[in-house]
Amino acid sequence: MCAIEAGKRGRSVVVLERNGRIGEKIRISGGGRCNFTNTGTAPENFLSGNPHFTRSALARYTPGDFIALVKRHGVGYHEKKAGQLFCDRGSRDIISLLETEAREAGVVILTGCEVGDVRRGTSFEVSTSAGDFACQSLVIATGGLSIPNIGATDLGYRLARRFGLQIVETLPALVPFLLAPDELKWTAPLSGISIDAAVSTGKKSFRENILFTHRGLSGPAILQASSYWTPGTPVNLDLSPGTPLAEMFTREKHDHIEIPALLAGVLPKRFARAWCDRFTLAGPGRNYSDRKLAEIAAGLHRWAVVPAGTEGFGKAEVTRGGVDTNDLSSKTMEARKVPGLYAVGEVVDVTGELGGYNFQWAWASGFIAGQYA
Repeated sequence: MCAIEAGKRGRSVVVLERNGRIGEKIRISGGGRCNFTNTGTAPENFLSGNPHFTRSALARYTPGDFIALVKRHGVGYHEKKAGQLFCDRGSRDIISLLETEAREAGVVILTGCEVGDVRRGTSFEVSTSAGDFACQSLVIATGGLSIPNIGATDLGYRLARRFGLQIVETLPALVPFLLAPDELKWTAPLSGISIDAAVSTGKKSFRENILFTHRGLSGPAILQASSYWTPGTPVNLDLSPGTPLAEMFTREKHDHIEIPALLAGVLPKRFARAWCDRFTLAGPGRNYSDRKLAEIAAGLHRWAVVPAGTEGFGKAEVTRGGVDTNDLSSKTMEARKVPGLYAVGEVVDVTGELGGYNFQWAWASGFIAGQYA
């Protein structure tokens, strides 16, 4: 995006791509369908040391701007959930769109190009496996540490540090949780079960599905919460949001319904059985006092889990942290103390929530840097 915009201004632009082909993160995103933006994108959808840093870029390059680009190239798309736009055919359409735009803007793309030493004299001097380059502006657009098996490295952070930029601690984000062995004894057999839940950590709460895995918990609500989770703290799960379970249990206990059957009325049967086995709940509901039924309901509305950790960068969709926004101009993405040095996209300390927000940040930050580089 940055290269395209700089090229349109008549700049001589080269993209140094370490992989054998461009857009690997785009290719695998959204299950291959590429959730390329979210029409409801706002600064509130991003986590950053400076919550206002994204405002300028997001206002100057909106989801509507990228949608117009998609339409211009005849790419079919659909809305999967509120605001989340996906390609009809696949992510390759977005990659082709960018390749076409880059070619028309005169951008040179070098694939399989390993970057070595980078120095700064009267210009930036970059040594690579494809030769040496000198440039007036150098843009770090390397992404984060997420999914190393498609080429992610720490190069962007090393370059930023070399030029004196601070790095906010990097952590896996939008990533599944691992559970401790004691918890896994009863949850691992539930692998594959999905439940609509409200998941809370700190002051953030997300209402979407959770998914039991053989290693812990995943699903959209868990991935969302992981970006805000602090290791060692609990994550609270409401497994039946919007349904007053205590009232329902009290009302239905007089019908001689077994407790597992009561739970199976609102939750997957296999989960209901496992939950009852875990807490030794059996027999008809009428055998339980209203107070005990309220306790059972409260446990389902507020299941507190302390994750043993996350599945790490190998499974994380994005990286939290990165180049400190205090060292960058929010209007140009240029380093405040290093003229000509820019950082855009995921390498910056800006992390979007799940649902197309991280792509929109990539398009917007790349666009504005391309107006100045």
